[in-house]
Amino acid sequence: MHSSTSTLASLALLITGALSNPPNSYHFNPLEHLAGVTPPFDPLDPPLDPAPPRGCNVTRAAILSRHSSIKANEFDWENFIHPFVQKLSQNPVDWSKIPTLSFLATWKPPRGLHEKGALSLDGKSEATRLGVDVSQRYQKLRVPPKIWTAGATRVVESAHSFAMGMADNPRDIKVVELYEGKQDAANSLTPYKGCPRYKAGAGNERASVRSPPHAAAAGRLTDSIQVFRKLYTAAPIARFSNVAPAFNFTPADIYGMSLLCGYETVLRGSSPFCDLELLTPDEWLGFEYNNDISYYYSTGYGSPVAGAVGFPYVQATFNRLMAKQDKNSNATADQDLFVSFTHRQMPPTVFVAMGLYNNSAFSGTNDIHSSMPLDRINHRRAWKSSHIIPFLTNLAIERMECDCFAYQPGTYYRALVNNSPQPMDGCSSGPGESCPENELPGWLAGRAKVVGSYGAMCATNYPNSTDTLSIFDQ
Repeated sequence: MHSSTSTLASLALLITGALSNPPNSYHFNPLEHLAGVTPPFDPLDPPLDPAPPRGCNVTRAAILSRHSSIKANEFDWENFIHPFVQKLSQNPVDWSKIPTLSFLATWKPPRGLHEKGALSLDGKSEATRLGVDVSQRYQKLRVPPKIWTAGATRVVESAHSFAMGMADNPRDIKVVELYEGKQDAANSLTPYKGCPRYKAGAGNERASVRSPPHAAAAGRLTDSIQVFRKLYTAAPIARFSNVAPAFNFTPADIYGMSLLCGYETVLRGSSPFCDLELLTPDEWLGFEYNNDISYYYSTGYGSPVAGAVGFPYVQATFNRLMAKQDKNSNATADQDLFVSFTHRQMPPTVFVAMGLYNNSAFSGTNDIHSSMPLDRINHRRAWKSSHIIPFLTNLAIERMECDCFAYQPGTYYRALVNNSPQPMDGCSSGPGESCPENELPGWLAGRAKVVGSYGAMCATNYPNSTDTLSIFDQ
């Protein structure tokens, strides 16, 4: 009798546990799947502990950050958002009678949306918050007397906002603006602009790099992106056309609505275009993947020059972190922290140079592009643009002094992207999958061989071209 009672009690507990997570507990946030329009967030990909491993202390660090949230990207505005808004204002559809789309009856574009490329108020706050976070994370490191930024206004303003959060007196930090020249080669925070063979735009149809080998039948990459966009937008177009046939919804309209979710949220704090009654989670994942393949083939592993474009930053950063340092000196070369701000195109090239977010590292395949098909979504991919290039995406490279169990006391290095440690493939045998200093030179030489030199890969034919980034030495 006692046994029977215990069995029934156990079954009751199992049933209760099974029902504690009913099907409607599913949660999906479109704002975490907006590719380059994603607000700053920490995706915890992978979910490794961002704190230094036990027994380790960070003694120097470098941070490369994209600018923070802007009001609208110029290409997005001119090719998707403005045409959709204009079409909406000129169409006689009575939206008030269509439940899912009824908000369009009174919706107006947020003020400032047309100010293409301008840093938003939220963007300034986000960059200041990052400065505070960095200051708190590296409390034992000195405030840097100098930080660097690409010359565009939104990037410069992000750097100044960061300085406000980093230092008690932001005037203690000199913000050095670097010209975004087309003949500055590798000695720039926009080295892709000096690379004739780098043909990426802003992660969209402007990308015109060579089509990947397995997409030859699809023609140019632009065509492949548009083909996939037609695939993922087919369902919402059919759904909306059923209730509002006069509007003649197109793939560009659906894409523009998705962009508005992000940009309107930046300006108003929320957007009806983010409603899951409008676009389903599957459709948002289609939008994300459409951007993933674009960035992958324009500024990621699918580009033959991306790694070469990003490697000078990698080499310069590790050279500076490994160098002997005078802690009593305020010279640039002796700073504890090296902080730089740039555009969305730069971080992915650095990730490629370091071998991060590379599915093929574990597959043994010779086809590095096999993880990014152009006709369907690979939900297990490593390359997710929402994780790689959200607004204010940042790469931290840390030098650590460690004395912990199971490891030799000494110096180790690790990389974190958006607060998530990223093991450096081929050099991760240290605490917290960090890279031992004695293995780092060999790893760097190996990566340099894999990606090639800037001058050779980019075919720079202008005078004074260089393969070296030297801003941290001056």
